Amino acid sequence: MTAIESQLIERLKKLPPSRVAEVVDFVEFLASREERAAAARRLSEGLARLDALNLPPISEDEVADEVAAVRRERRQVRLGG
Repeated sequence: MTAIESQLIERLKKLPPSRVAEVVDFVEFLASREERAAAARRLSEGLARLDALNLPPISEDEVADEVAAVRRERRQVRLGG
């Protein structure tokens, strides 16, 4: 355990339960903010890799065909094959 972790634990022990709950909420908020930032970075990197492929744009008809194909597959799965 690091020195800062020990200090935080000692300080937490001195807080009333309601304040500890606030600390927990704040830590969860910070963690979720980090998770969102990491997800945004991954998305940005993925979009950059996709852009680097220089693929032609997909037409609306191609998108509609893909959606229809997935819906057919799901329907077949639900109906048992």
